[in-house]
Amino acid sequence: MIKIDAIIRPDKLNAVKEVLAQLGVRGMTVSEVFGCGLQQGHIGVYRGQEYTINLLPKVKIEVVIPADLEQAVVTAIVKQGRSGKIGDGKIFIYPIENVYRIRTDDEGVTAL
Repeated sequence: MIKIDAIIRPDKLNAVKEVLAQLGVRGMTVSEVFGCGLQQGHIGVYRGQEYTINLLPKVKIEVVIPADLEQAVVTAIVKQGRSGKIGDGKIFIYPIENVYRIRTDDEGVTAL
């Protein structure tokens, strides 16, 4: 099993959620996050005063899936999350040793 963390633009969330559901990803955690990378924020103007926004709003999607779905899920997130502009996000992949479902005591892939 693996865990995939995807940091994407907020406006791409619905498209990514839909494609993950089509692939059979049954559960996910979605968080609103702020961060910066190559984009390094931007300068805004409010009432004639300039201000710098260093941390931009993003969405973090976390899914734990069987290892055999890794490439399909990564490809789907990249395809649906890409705008072609700087700040599209990143995908991080981690190994998961085991998963337990608290309610039923299931473990491993059946707990997903």
